[in-house]
Amino acid sequence: MSINICRDNHDPFYRYKMPPIQAKVEGRGNGIKTALLNVADVARALNRPTPYLVKYFGFELGAQTSISVDKDRYLVNGVHEPAKLQDVLDGFINRFVLCGSCKNPETEIIITKDSDLVRDCKACGKRTPMDLRHKLSSFILKNPPESMNQGNKKKAATASANVRGGGVSISDIAQGKSGDASASTDTGDHEDEDELARQIHAAAKTLQDIEVKDDDWAVDMSEEAIRKRAKELQVNSGVIDASLSKLDEYGEWILKDEELPSDVELYKKAVELNILNDPKIGAVLAQSLFDEGIVDEIAQHAAFFTKVFVEPEFEKNFLGGIERFLGLEHKDLIPQLPKILVQLYNNDIISEEEIMRFGTKTSKKFVPKEVSKKVRRAAKPFIVWLQNAESEDEESDEE
Repeated sequence: MSINICRDNHDPFYRYKMPPIQAKVEGRGNGIKTALLNVADVARALNRPTPYLVKYFGFELGAQTSISVDKDRYLVNGVHEPAKLQDVLDGFINRFVLCGSCKNPETEIIITKDSDLVRDCKACGKRTPMDLRHKLSSFILKNPPESMNQGNKKKAATASANVRGGGVSISDIAQGKSGDASASTDTGDHEDEDELARQIHAAAKTLQDIEVKDDDWAVDMSEEAIRKRAKELQVNSGVIDASLSKLDEYGEWILKDEELPSDVELYKKAVELNILNDPKIGAVLAQSLFDEGIVDEIAQHAAFFTKVFVEPEFEKNFLGGIERFLGLEHKDLIPQLPKILVQLYNNDIISEEEIMRFGTKTSKKFVPKEVSKKVRRAAKPFIVWLQNAESEDEESDEE
């Protein structure tokens, strides 16, 4: 179970979630204490060090605290019900997490040269001050936060970062612009492709040593494949893959009408079929929801995707479904892949790590090897931009 980080927001598809605080009363008499059972998980969801939350509880409740990070044990003296702790936690979120401008929780704590505390918002880009009068502010200044979740957070990349050798910014990629009009081009089969496509094919020549992984084929949501599997289920009297059958049912349900179901309907149907825990739902959605307008359509479902894709395996399957959608059904849209990745990146649907992995390794899991090479090479402009942005961010940190 998870709840919205900002509990005033009642949108069921609000993308920022956290587990509700869990607590257990221990001991008796003067030695009675409340153990914060999952405060580390809550802190991780808020991207804040666990001691900050525990100390805040202590300050607000007027109680002594005990912090043992190594043992993952955190105590607050006295008896404190989870509901009360959750209310207190709302205060911490409002004061030390939510952006003071846009109320987005995607912030980091920055200590300025003047020893001021600000929330650096990755959503709107603004820095808003925190209340230095609160006792926790003094604790933070004495115990500054280390850089958290470096492997998972999106790099603080700017739209002006250029692709190496091409002068292409992320906004250019999103608009389908190429950076070098004089870039070498292929001939023959690619004569009719636009400039971006030709640049991609030229760059792809440097990726001949790209890694190949021999994985199993993923679920194919084409009508022919669904019919074939249905016949196999009827012919074989042995074990039936119920999970795959439900995924087929879900895909067919999405495709049955010209008008697509709403995000709420999509979610409810997935709950009804009990497939929300199956990462293959990502591949089904990627092959069922989009048409030629995929670039614009991704953002329309962003809240739904972030609600469903709870683990990297869901993201991998979604990108695999995109690979099938482009490589087998809509080959003319392959040059649009950089724009698609921009949308997935900007809307926090797919992590930077999964996009990088997708763009630098081919796989036989979703499409034949040659098709995978062709599709994933098309990601080159955006992948190079990510690599440059990461390098610039590291240089900025060093400075």
